Amino acid sequence: MYEVVFSNKAEQQLKKLEREIQNRIISCLERARIRPEAHFKKLVGEEAYSLRVGHYRIISDIERKKLTILVLKIGPRKKVYKK
Repeated sequence: MYEVVFSNKAEQQLKKLEREIQNRIISCLERARIRPEAHFKKLVGEEAYSLRVGHYRIISDIERKKLTILVLKIGPRKKVYKK
């Protein structure tokens, strides 16, 4: 089973969201821990992956050798993909 690790930025973004949305995001990440490739979608032209949770997206890096899902960004679809 994979371990979920939040970056400092992602942790701050998660704390700013409403409690209900936080719970949905955490439960989706818990489900994705078993087989992340079934839940995450590879982003075109990048090394990152995206997980859809309603209108929100979780941008992550999956390290298969270490069995780690590193959450990089969390936010609404319109804003999360912008650099």
